[in-house]
Amino acid sequence: MQLKTILNRVQKFKCFIYESVRLTDHADGMRLEARLRPRSNSLAMCSVCRKPAPGYDMLPVRRFEFVPVWGIKVFFVYRPRRVDCRDCGVKVEHMPWVKGKSHRTVAYEWFLARWAKRLSWKEVAEAFCTSWESVFRSVEMAVTWGRTHQDLFGIQAIGVDEIKWQRGHNYLTLVYQIDEHSKRLLWVGEKRTVKTLLRFFQWFGTERSHALRYACTDMWRPYLKVIAKKASQAIHILDRFHIMAHINKAIDEVRAQEARELKTQGYEPVLTKSRWLLLKRPENLTEQQESKLSELLHYNLRSIRSYLLKEEFQFFWAYQSPYWAGKFMDKWCTKTMRSKIEPMKKVAKMLRRHRTLLLNWFKAKGQMSSGVVEGFNTNIIS
Repeated sequence: MQLKTILNRVQKFKCFIYESVRLTDHADGMRLEARLRPRSNSLAMCSVCRKPAPGYDMLPVRRFEFVPVWGIKVFFVYRPRRVDCRDCGVKVEHMPWVKGKSHRTVAYEWFLARWAKRLSWKEVAEAFCTSWESVFRSVEMAVTWGRTHQDLFGIQAIGVDEIKWQRGHNYLTLVYQIDEHSKRLLWVGEKRTVKTLLRFFQWFGTERSHALRYACTDMWRPYLKVIAKKASQAIHILDRFHIMAHINKAIDEVRAQEARELKTQGYEPVLTKSRWLLLKRPENLTEQQESKLSELLHYNLRSIRSYLLKEEFQFFWAYQSPYWAGKFMDKWCTKTMRSKIEPMKKVAKMLRRHRTLLLNWFKAKGQMSSGVVEGFNTNIIS
């Protein structure tokens, strides 16, 4: 089977034919060049309005990179025509294998974009002997196409979170759909400011924003402010993932500080290698970790008291009624404030400030969680 036959099977164009295919040598290796020409008596189409128009002149020969075969680069070779369109003026003709002024065919860009879902962009560029820029532009094309053809009907629950990227304090704001029937990334914006999230709601539209029933976020103030303004009718949820993350952070801070104090004062370093004992859930501990934790619980240390407060707070999520959950939280916060453990006291103060939003978790009956958002974020970072 000739290469022209294969090309006609996989990439056939209505008003163009493959004139010839030849193998050539170049500095970067061998190339397959497929030369195209217009069909006889076919009119060129304006690239703007896509209407047939009379010819105006010819441009120099251009090469468009296609999907490689057997590790050999493949190029379409074509001399574009310019047309004298009645509505648009003199324009380059529409070439169905390429978009705009790109030197990559649409098929090749989709090929690179699909591989970029499996490998890093650098690995894709190296595997197919192209540039990182080409992979980036291909992914950008795929994302743009997806955004244009995105179905935004029926979205009732969104999750908002941020991830750190590059060096320094650089963040991206990510908005996900977290409905039970559909979980996907909707939007990405630079930084994590009020203006960033406002841009999402501007893109999302007023009607869709007012149709939202649930919104999950962390306690980042700009996010809280924008959700309250743009989706005030939605039940705004601060779920257990973020709350427990703050409590674990406080415990880790207490443990590190107390371990240093024990070492300085010459006491037995009982907190050495105990970090994950205090942070993991009891059911996730190994037998060895369970044994060591049971020994630690005999010590009257701030770290142990913080751990016990954390485990006590887990009962908060078992309540069904927002009223009784609120009663429990108030009692826990009072107890924590009297513990004289500063990092834990900061957590208690934070919970009191966001009491209403925390109790929304029970109004949503625990159905909405940003845990899925964190899962998506992990995939993006990796």
